[in-house]
Amino acid sequence: MIEVKTPGELEAMRAAGLVVARTLAAVRATAKPGVSTAELDELAEQTIRDAGAVPSFKGYHGFPASICASVNEQIVHGIPAKTQVLADGDLISVDCGAILDGWHGDSAVTLAIGKVSDADLALSAATEAAMWAGIEAVTAGGRLTDISHAVQTAAERAGRDDGVDYGMIVEYGGHGIGRQMHMDPFLPNVGKPGKGPRLKPGMALAIEPMLTGGGGETRELDDGWTVVTADGSRAAHWEHTVAVTEDGPWVLTAPEDA
Repeated sequence: MIEVKTPGELEAMRAAGLVVARTLAAVRATAKPGVSTAELDELAEQTIRDAGAVPSFKGYHGFPASICASVNEQIVHGIPAKTQVLADGDLISVDCGAILDGWHGDSAVTLAIGKVSDADLALSAATEAAMWAGIEAVTAGGRLTDISHAVQTAAERAGRDDGVDYGMIVEYGGHGIGRQMHMDPFLPNVGKPGKGPRLKPGMALAIEPMLTGGGGETRELDDGWTVVTADGSRAAHWEHTVAVTEDGPWVLTAPEDA
């Protein structure tokens, strides 16, 4: 079962989504060579709390921080640290969640630190394009795997255009979201269209593709959280929280002026 929200509840989720959008904007402006991921985490937590919200991630199943900061070969769930200092050429994925009045927003961006290689910029752009393709497939009356198929197709198209066989991370994907951060259903980033639950107005989903510049194999570090590429290739991660409406997708975590 996928929870269906009222219009008022979606408005409440939009308010939470705007907190996340403003937090990621603050992180984006601060993420430069010489800045540690712990500093970015402190900034994110302060921004969230200043908005009267609570970080979704901090304490979630024991996670120790307010953002996931995944650098270079780290795909997701990277733990911010004072010793993780950003350097010129790094690629960092920042995943952020906030709870406002009981409702969650969840979004991720990949940021280029200083002068990043063309290959890494293309990887991030391909991942972002796959996310937007998935968002465009959020249609009332459609099926859940229409989104999966759109994400996969866009990623494969970008790979052909870039001349790179991007690795698709299949163990991790999108999810339902609302009064909890992770709800049914799991939303795969690959799949055939026309399968799974039918999408109805009021449903909300987090759409989050992850691509690598190499293979799709992963491993988890000893910290029990950080997931990295098995081959050491770089990774990118983009995510938005999206509501199904009669008029098409509503990106709840988009910036206010987007």
